Amino acid sequence: MYSVIYLIRSSEIKKPDIILRLMNFMGIISKGAKCSVAGCDEDGVRSLSTSKVEGTGLSIPSGSKKTVLCKEHYKEWKKATKEDREVERARYDRF
Repeated sequence: MYSVIYLIRSSEIKKPDIILRLMNFMGIISKGAKCSVAGCDEDGVRSLSTSKVEGTGLSIPSGSKKTVLCKEHYKEWKKATKEDREVERARYDRF
């Protein structure tokens, strides 16, 4: 979902121009960010808050707000935080 709405008549703009404008709003993963884990050069598939990743045993550099994880390291993060995420979800479930 994009937060900017352009109110332009369709006759004033061409389709390739729309695509170029929307490409500016894409995130760091689509720009080709690499995995932030030390020693890994794979392409990133997910970006998470560094505070969420710090306690899982993955060796990530500190000081950045976002951490990019490749498919393999994202799977490791999911396994390491499975119980915590289930408890967090349970807080919002209705009985």
